[in-house]
Amino acid sequence: MGKGDRALRASGVTVRFAGLTALEDIELSVRPGEILGLIGPNGAGKTTLTNVLTGFQRHAGTVAVDGQDVTGWSPQRLSRFGVRRTFQNVRLFAGMTVAQNLEAAALGVGLGRAAAHRSSLDLLERFDLTELAGVEATALPYGLERRLGIARALVGEPRYVVLDEPAAGLNEEESDELLTRLRAVPAESGCGLVVIEHDMRLIMRLCDRLHVIDHGRSLAAGAPADVRADPAVIEAYLGSEAAGETVTHHG
Repeated sequence: MGKGDRALRASGVTVRFAGLTALEDIELSVRPGEILGLIGPNGAGKTTLTNVLTGFQRHAGTVAVDGQDVTGWSPQRLSRFGVRRTFQNVRLFAGMTVAQNLEAAALGVGLGRAAAHRSSLDLLERFDLTELAGVEATALPYGLERRLGIARALVGEPRYVVLDEPAAGLNEEESDELLTRLRAVPAESGCGLVVIEHDMRLIMRLCDRLHVIDHGRSLAAGAPADVRADPAVIEAYLGSEAAGETVTHHG
């Protein structure tokens, strides 16, 4: 793990809760400009791994960011260093407008007031929220709330962002729109994305690579088409209809 190793990398990550193993010897990496899909059945350990990568969960093994060992760093320190996340439940700042939500997030990760304002304006435009800048954030429709939550994680050009089920609750049209916006993120900023998602229709078209975990262990990793055809993945997660891109798993 040299200083030139540009990736968000988990090595030998193991998490145990009261003797139960939630994650065992996980090896995972995502590079700048790459979109990695993290998939697996409910209870597989995806949220625990998300918490490890973003500083919310203590663990054995190491996490490194672009060659810097960040094991044990707090979520706040990691966020300022450029590793962010979204949550399944959008946690917008109540009583604040859309623009103020973005500016507050930017100030929170260490940007000065002028830089925070510039970052806010940029993300309002990139996520087609400019006309809603003055609207109270909690008054937004659900799909726009989720879009703002993602934009907020991108203030200040982070290195890596972990998106926890960004398409949850979206209809097909909203999911397609999200796909377009997420695809643009690495191209615009070089940011690496880790996307945890059950919407196979989205994940198969969005991601450069997939990493599958089941019962806390890595099951498969590789190109989406290869992972989808892997017999172990089909048995554990996707089911016999996995050949189609329209499979959506909620189990």
